[in-house]
Amino acid sequence: MAAVPGMYGNIKLIAGTSCPDLAQEISDYLTETCEIHIPLADRSILKFPNDNTYVRLNESVRGQDVYIIQTITRPVNDIFMELLITLDAVRRDSAGRITAVIPHMAYDRSDRKDQPRTPITARLVADLLQVAGADRYITIDLHAAQIQGFFSIPGDALTAYTYILKDYIAGLQIPDLMVVTVDLGFAKGGRDWARELDVPLAFVEKMRKDATSQTLSLIGDVRGRSVLLVDDEVDTAGSMVNAVELLDREGAKDILIAFTHPVFSPPALERLAELQDRVSQIVFTNTIPVPQGDLLPNMKVISVASMLGEVIYRAHVGKSVGKIFNE
Repeated sequence: MAAVPGMYGNIKLIAGTSCPDLAQEISDYLTETCEIHIPLADRSILKFPNDNTYVRLNESVRGQDVYIIQTITRPVNDIFMELLITLDAVRRDSAGRITAVIPHMAYDRSDRKDQPRTPITARLVADLLQVAGADRYITIDLHAAQIQGFFSIPGDALTAYTYILKDYIAGLQIPDLMVVTVDLGFAKGGRDWARELDVPLAFVEKMRKDATSQTLSLIGDVRGRSVLLVDDEVDTAGSMVNAVELLDREGAKDILIAFTHPVFSPPALERLAELQDRVSQIVFTNTIPVPQGDLLPNMKVISVASMLGEVIYRAHVGKSVGKIFNE
């Protein structure tokens, strides 16, 4: 595809400090797709001795279609503040349009008041992004779909598990496959997985109490079947370990794990390492960078760069984004 001028000028990509490799992959994809060189914009980001974040654009973005790529990972509050400051810098340089590209949206589990006197932090995050200068947003696999309603600006809430991850799993051609969700909260995602792969579906039912979870039962029969255990993210991996143990007791033949966001709060990697004899593959995306040295032998990382790059291209030239998920 040749480059088509957008109504907001040329594409400008600005990488934050949280996912520079993913940002470069997106740049490479767009350069190939648009048939013009679209490098990452030159910028300076540093911390003052007083721990304040400083952002400076070293080239003009006036009148341009700017995409700021920053996944929200550890240290979450520093990374999010860096994104807000970058948005403000770009807005004050009179960009034509500003899109916050946030592969992993932090605080998206805080989407409602589930106890008295608690905040809805996901709504606060949406408000801050808009006040800082975002005209649009792009994100992947929000924990709760209703978070889209917290924004008064347009955006693309993408899904990786029925697009990129699904294609990889389908390519494995696993016989007697069944999709199992880690809990009932991911039931809709599990149905999407099962529909796309054209396989049966089962659910793990569990009860949460404080920061721990207790697996109760399996809704469905996995005996003698290969199982694809799915969720949107893995944080401490406690729920995933409980689910694998339950599937093992229920007679599952082979177990694979697939999810979008590798949050991997301690002791997640240690827990997943203990499952290597029982889990053949752990498949996830690079919405959050995982150091090469932390990857286990049975882990497979699928890049979201092509999906994000294609969405950025289509948003820039005014083409349908939804169409790429229906092709």
